[in-house]
Amino acid sequence: MTLVHDPLNTAANQWMERTLDDSANRRIAIAEAFLTADALLGTMQNVFEGLVVYPKVIERRIRQELPFMATENIIMAMVKSGGDRQECHEQIRVLSQQAGNRVKQEGEDNDLVERIKQSAYFAPVHAKLELLMDPATFVGRAPAQVDRFLQEEMEPALQPYTSDLEGRSHLTL
Repeated sequence: MTLVHDPLNTAANQWMERTLDDSANRRIAIAEAFLTADALLGTMQNVFEGLVVYPKVIERRIRQELPFMATENIIMAMVKSGGDRQECHEQIRVLSQQAGNRVKQEGEDNDLVERIKQSAYFAPVHAKLELLMDPATFVGRAPAQVDRFLQEEMEPALQPYTSDLEGRSHLTL
């Protein structure tokens, strides 16, 4: 925990005058920092090389949580169509709690969307529910930012090492 603070304290107290304490601190802190970085990178490599992504599991989780995340969008759409925000909030709160209890206490699927569709109060937005719950509307600029970062930062940084990046390495921890 003090790996960062030791050199900072030495610099603050002795202004890196190259005294014996500075030299001893450097011999320990710099070596430990590299050992820590090596251990972290080895662990990350082990995790990432064994990482398996299951798109259907991700899709199911999104379907389970998205209705709760979309409640604010539903409230805003209701207000735009003339609904009272406070009343709409209360209506969606009650339905959300009922759906949440079903998920948490009974282990059933999230049925918030069906509850909203069955509610006459939410009739003005029934036709818009699919659009209001489009997962792509909840990520903002993230896809474009990731693409830009990969293109402008990662690809140029990795370019000199292209031949080294081919193949697969194996770690034994």
